[in-house]
Amino acid sequence: MCHNYPVLLRIGLLGLLILTVLTAGCVEQSSDIGMAVEFNDHAACAYVAKENNWYEDERINLTTYESYATGMQLTSALARGDIQVAYICLSPAILAYSRGVPLVIVAGTHKHGYGLVASPDIENISDLNGATIGCVREGGMVDILLNRMIREYDLKDVRIQRMEPLKQVIALETGRIDAAFLPEHHATAAESNGFQMLITSHELWDDMQGSVLIVKQELIEDDPETVRKLVQVTQKATDWMGDNPNETAVILAEELDSDPAIIKKSMSRLNYTTRIDVESVQEMIDYMVELGYIEEGMRAEDMLDTTFLQENV
Repeated sequence: MCHNYPVLLRIGLLGLLILTVLTAGCVEQSSDIGMAVEFNDHAACAYVAKENNWYEDERINLTTYESYATGMQLTSALARGDIQVAYICLSPAILAYSRGVPLVIVAGTHKHGYGLVASPDIENISDLNGATIGCVREGGMVDILLNRMIREYDLKDVRIQRMEPLKQVIALETGRIDAAFLPEHHATAAESNGFQMLITSHELWDDMQGSVLIVKQELIEDDPETVRKLVQVTQKATDWMGDNPNETAVILAEELDSDPAIIKKSMSRLNYTTRIDVESVQEMIDYMVELGYIEEGMRAEDMLDTTFLQENV
């Protein structure tokens, strides 16, 4: 028996090694991805999912998680190799795509979510003739809406000051600008400080697509299962938000350094939904062409893939 012991030990170790190799493929590996979001309640589903560890539950390891003041700033990050996923407003995503960033829209995150706030002495849209209005850079969603409002109401001599949303609010408070076209939650936050909500995206653009979930094309090609999980988590977070508005407001208020009451009111001005269609994306593309921000010929079908979203319906 003693002479056979080393042989039995080697056989046992060999069997253990074989078992390890056979079962290794059954263990789900973590997916390492870099993510970017906007610093507002448009990215609510991402903040909620991260707070509840739902990305981790799906073995999605966020190697990079960055927050940007505007979608226009986020477009620069999309060109980097370490960002594969982003929750971003639609028009900046279109701009990035038109400039060669290989991205794909795989889900929506909300409709609407933008408003123009003005000083108390401005009571009507017509009072904005000759006014100074704060807005983000050309091509941002509120810039698109500001252009639409100027055309629709035939405003004259409007001066536009380009700055980030938080700086716009400060400029309003110090009287440097007369009004500001802001994304939520910033618009409602400004309203809570005594400025009036003069017009919202609901009044300017019916059923307007707000933000979207985008992924790099290579992620779809190399790891479609991770894309599928990202869409699942986004849908799960969106559903949870609808059932738990108070808890959502608390989470977002902590993330955005705001007040839960302000966040909850702001959220009521958005329609949080993953639903998105070719028509809504093409409508935005066409208007951006009209404004001269992108060239003609872009098709929504080329940058939209709802396959993963349909699996969650």
